[in-house]
Amino acid sequence: MDMGQTGMGLEEAKRAVAGAVDRAAPRLVEVSRTIYENPELGHREFKASALLAGLLEEAGFRVTRNVAGLETAFVAVWPPDGGGLEAGPTVAVLAEYDALPKVGHGCGHNIIGTAAAGAGLALASLGALPGRVLVIGCPAEEGGADGAGGKVFLLEAGVFDEVDAALMVHPGSVDAVSSPSACRVALEITFRGKAAHAAGSPHEGVNALEAVLQTFNGINALRQHLPESVLVHGVVVKGGEAPNIVPDEGVIRLYVRAPVRTELEPAAERVRDCARGAALATGCEVRFR
Repeated sequence: MDMGQTGMGLEEAKRAVAGAVDRAAPRLVEVSRTIYENPELGHREFKASALLAGLLEEAGFRVTRNVAGLETAFVAVWPPDGGGLEAGPTVAVLAEYDALPKVGHGCGHNIIGTAAAGAGLALASLGALPGRVLVIGCPAEEGGADGAGGKVFLLEAGVFDEVDAALMVHPGSVDAVSSPSACRVALEITFRGKAAHAAGSPHEGVNALEAVLQTFNGINALRQHLPESVLVHGVVVKGGEAPNIVPDEGVIRLYVRAPVRTELEPAAERVRDCARGAALATGCEVRFR
């Protein structure tokens, strides 16, 4: 197979790319370690984004920052003049670089982001390519406050419209060319009740925490009726402030996951029904986001 504008055969191009990675390795390891030691949560990855975008810019990529209204998103293009769509396929390499609350880089996004940048550098070292390479910086892939990762916003903004293929790597304990990924619906459920003194006048209150608890009870009862491939998991974000006050607000964040969309939305709607039932049973109002 010929690599067109590079003048190389495929095997020669592979060797050239591998050599470029080896030469860049010390710098890449340094960048990865810096991101690891300075974990930043979703949409606040200012240092990580600047490091990765700067690395690509130094190598001659044309870098656009603040993409799709996301301050820490970026798109780096090689060749820098865009190459023209007629030149060949557009391949995107996806970079992630946000951390987890309290845990830090437990999922290795420091490696994902640096590996994506390194792949871009190695491909650019070939010079003219029969196509375009985009390194797309995707913030908040651990999920932002609304549960959506940065790729959702980038997709909606048209960043992937001209992309023919997209790929990324993820660190793990086994080597695999690909792995399955589940669809996900992120739910934030807020119950509104009425505060009252829990000892003096509890009958005047409407307990939002009870609605939270009944929602989880309902979900636990629901599990046996969902397909085995569907997962539901969540946390209580708010359940009250003081034990002597009937909680007037309760907040749950949940993820519903399934391998295919045809299973996902019906399962998510049944989870919403658990919350609606809990609200009805406790007298609370319920809101979904």
